[in-house]
Amino acid sequence: MSQSVHILGGHQTDFAANLAKAGGSVESLVEDTVRATAASAQLDLGDIETIHVGNAFGQLYTGQGHLGAMPATVVPELWGVPAMRHEAACASSSMATLAAMAEIESGRYDCVLVLGVEQEKTMPGGQAAAVQEAAAWVGPDTEGATYIWPETFDHLANEYDRRYGLDDIHLRAIGELNLRNAKDNPNAQTRGWELSADTCSDNDELNPIVAGRLRRNDITQITDGAVGLILVSEKWLAERGRRGQSRIAGWGHKTVGLGLRQKLDRNSDSTFVMPHVREAITDAFDRAGVADVSGLDAIETHDCMTPSEYLAIDHFGITAPGESWKAIEDGSLERDGRIPVNPSGGLIGGGHPVGATGARMLLDATKQVSNSAGGYQVEGAERVATLNIGGSTATTACFVVEASA
Repeated sequence: MSQSVHILGGHQTDFAANLAKAGGSVESLVEDTVRATAASAQLDLGDIETIHVGNAFGQLYTGQGHLGAMPATVVPELWGVPAMRHEAACASSSMATLAAMAEIESGRYDCVLVLGVEQEKTMPGGQAAAVQEAAAWVGPDTEGATYIWPETFDHLANEYDRRYGLDDIHLRAIGELNLRNAKDNPNAQTRGWELSADTCSDNDELNPIVAGRLRRNDITQITDGAVGLILVSEKWLAERGRRGQSRIAGWGHKTVGLGLRQKLDRNSDSTFVMPHVREAITDAFDRAGVADVSGLDAIETHDCMTPSEYLAIDHFGITAPGESWKAIEDGSLERDGRIPVNPSGGLIGGGHPVGATGARMLLDATKQVSNSAGGYQVEGAERVATLNIGGSTATTACFVVEASA
């Protein structure tokens, strides 16, 4: 990359909060997050030169679109600062981050606010989940679907089963690990859940079937939340004698068609179920100078459903293709394992306010490499990757984050 991009600081809201019940709104969510993000970075709001907002479903949940203008609406210090909104389903704030990085790398700006925001708890749960059909190929993928995303990732699990074999016990283990990790994360949506041996079992009462082989705790929750990041250039840091909390060392980005069947048919003979996801990862590795997954100390990956993490395991190269189960069984993914995955609790444990998830991953990666993750710190972590997908992997982004020098 032409100029290093550093994360100066960031802030995550409490993903267990119900914004409407607390008397909040998307306006208050934005204002609180912007101010807390600037404070965490020890930054004057007047230093922010441009803003990139990641948001997936704003007007569908709240009626409020045009969220690029919301920071200036509620934070007077940002009046006149150029801003724009980015939408790429669950990868929205990763796209906002890529745009912010490009502006820094080009020399256009040196200090950029990235904001990921989503308010989803504005309607009953089933209706709230149906809103997210907009991120699929409406018609070809959604016609006849009751629960589009559980059904989509059940189809992905079936594809793994067809090619390599898949035991559902390994999907349940992914859910159990992420819920357990979330207990140590003070911002995690499920941190207060009482877990038992049956929470992620095949118990139809405690963990009922939702779609095919996927049960309730294979699936993320409807979540309200926001995350802010301050990205700055090397020059900005040098001029002020400051140091970033992390450096974005590499990135990968691939976009393919919306349709799940499109992708599965196109990739039917490939070694990887989703080869473009593998390419996004290896592009990030190449840009960061990382030979393979052994060069990482942890991964924050997209587990909107347990099959999406199952896919990430072999696509990162933790195992050979189709052998993700081996890393699940041998403890490699545990916080003290060979390559910890989702030490924060991920999406299943941590929560998934769609437009904020990519930024949340980057913030958690930053916490890890700056030794500030508290109870979910991976000991000695110096380099962490993120993998964020939108839809059925139609938009995929991978970042490698390392400790700032």
